[in-house]
Amino acid sequence: MPRALGQIDARKHQAILDAASEVLAERGFGASIEEVARRAGVSKQTIYNHYHSKTELVRILVERRRSVVTAMLDEAPPDQPIETTLARYATAILESMMAPGSLQLMRMAITSTTDMPELARAIYDAGIGASSRHLADYLSRRPELEVENARRAADVFVGMATGRLQTRLLMGVETGFEPDQIVARASEVADRFVRAYRRAA
Repeated sequence: MPRALGQIDARKHQAILDAASEVLAERGFGASIEEVARRAGVSKQTIYNHYHSKTELVRILVERRRSVVTAMLDEAPPDQPIETTLARYATAILESMMAPGSLQLMRMAITSTTDMPELARAIYDAGIGASSRHLADYLSRRPELEVENARRAADVFVGMATGRLQTRLLMGVETGFEPDQIVARASEVADRFVRAYRRAA
């Protein structure tokens, strides 16, 4: 966590991130810090004092969203079947991916690759990159799986979960996929993935 979190009231921190999520979803990276501050009920200087830049604020926001997803791995009971853990993880991925705020952050990363590569890198590293490393570490520690390349296996799993759905969502194309289908899709992905990687008896 950034040093600033030790110096700011937890309620202010939450209010700032909630406001930033709303404003960025509405206006993209062009959103002003002044508007974020107004909605959070703090001063613009408070935001700059603790987050230093808009890029850092976005990075922390992405990190917060990512931590909700990876919590499915961290908080899983040791005796919980791996299929259940991975199904819950895939569910969290899909729910996060379909959230308007997440889509806006991903669009910002894509559109900023040329003019603001540091923003794109911050979004990727704090989100997709960190999630991939987290999942790879989890998979490499599971004795029931035979995984030669954990990072590649993690990419396979996420690819199975998201498919072309993320691309269609980002492009605003009709997906035909409804939120009530998430659990079934996640369960199928987890079952098929574990069957493919299960260690031979």
